[in-house]
Amino acid sequence: MSAGATLSQAVPRPDHVPETALYDFDMFHDPDYLADPHRRILEMAAKVPPVFWTPRNGGHWMLMSHAANFEASRDTETFSSEIVPRAQIKAMMAALPPGAPHIPQPVPINVDPPEHTQYRAPLQSAFSPKSMLALKDSIRALAAELIEKIKPQGAAEFMVEVAEPLPVQVFLKMFGLPLERQADYRALVKQHLSAGQNDPREMARRLVQVAAIMRDTVLARREQPQDDLISLLWQANIGGAQTTLEDMENYCVLLFLAGLDTVMNGIGHGVRHLAADHGLQAKLRANPKLIPEAAEELLRRYTFTVPPRRVTRDIDFHGAHLKANERVMLFLPAADLDAKEYASPERYDLERENKVHVAFGTGPHRCLGSHLARIELQVVYEELLARLPVFSLDPARTVRYHGGHVVGPEELWLTWQA
Repeated sequence: MSAGATLSQAVPRPDHVPETALYDFDMFHDPDYLADPHRRILEMAAKVPPVFWTPRNGGHWMLMSHAANFEASRDTETFSSEIVPRAQIKAMMAALPPGAPHIPQPVPINVDPPEHTQYRAPLQSAFSPKSMLALKDSIRALAAELIEKIKPQGAAEFMVEVAEPLPVQVFLKMFGLPLERQADYRALVKQHLSAGQNDPREMARRLVQVAAIMRDTVLARREQPQDDLISLLWQANIGGAQTTLEDMENYCVLLFLAGLDTVMNGIGHGVRHLAADHGLQAKLRANPKLIPEAAEELLRRYTFTVPPRRVTRDIDFHGAHLKANERVMLFLPAADLDAKEYASPERYDLERENKVHVAFGTGPHRCLGSHLARIELQVVYEELLARLPVFSLDPARTVRYHGGHVVGPEELWLTWQA
């Protein structure tokens, strides 16, 4: 890896981490990763063990192999989603001065079963396949509007023109937040996700900011419910108890952060590949019924989320000795490029027999919004291929990426014959 001034400061290697388990990788700032994240992962796979420790961003473990990610994702007792232990959160809360704001805890993603199950239950019907399918026509209408707007231009920066506004507007309408504040919301999400998670106090400050920007709307829906997710959550029952304002803030920070960022990255990865693969474009234009299968292989080939976990006990795991309270990253993009799980994983193969991926995670914390994400991805591909002629990557502009817990294109310039 080439050195760079933007890399986070390296910390000393702990005594229990052998040299063979050490690899210097910064998931936020590695220059080769930001140039082409999945190519970088494939290069790493040839030289790193299935589980390695990096000294960057405070020092943490990275799970590379499909087997390690699959096992850790399902073992919530050992690999906890409570990144900051509950006792530490309580101590932080007790130290706050009187009248200090509540520090939201993103639920259900940052809690473990059985509490996780109680918080997830009220969301299941709202994000069910049937509920999401009911949104398909409005999603298609929005996709058509955004694509028709750029069609006469012959070129566009696709992330800002289509990939970002489509899922963001769909979510804001579903959630019940005002569309006119879209720019403010996105700026706050980008600020939150671009920072690390190794400083609990800084994490708490950012979460308080996220809760604050929604509070007026959340309180208004309590008094005057509407047909939106915030109103629905006010009517929820969590473990036999009525929803409180603290519960709402906990829910809202998670849904806000996930809903306003995740899917746009998946759209960007998929459209970048389509722009570089005119043969695939032709095949899908000729037979649009292949698009759902094509979308699954795009998700497998370009998985983009890296969920964090905290180790709860000392454990020997896939050749590494992990200590209690160490941080672990579920490197799902690497899991879906594991040659032991997928033959020639670097190859996009529409005919691939095994397209079962972990792009949406696995186990109790599998992405609640996966049904909505699939619909949005498929509709964007369908409308793009139906409404634009053959499109390509702009040869004069390099695709730029961001790293972190959700990796995706920062800019994606396309060209076509107007």
